[in-house]
Amino acid sequence: MIELFFVTCLLADPQRCSDHSLLFEERNGLFTCMLQSQSELAKWVATHPTEQVREWKCRRAGEGDRKV
Repeated sequence: MIELFFVTCLLADPQRCSDHSLLFEERNGLFTCMLQSQSELAKWVATHPTEQVREWKCRRAGEGDRKV
């Protein structure tokens, strides 16, 4: 599986952040994740108006946690 891994932070408290991920089929690969990630993130933000995306990346699912 390919994972769109992203970190969001509260607009009212930018230090309070959470990790999230969306999964893509392996056969679609990293390229598909890169192509679709911005529209998927826009949908996510539209349903979570109190948060903003701080960082994101496409990777193989389970590659590890955020490096901050």
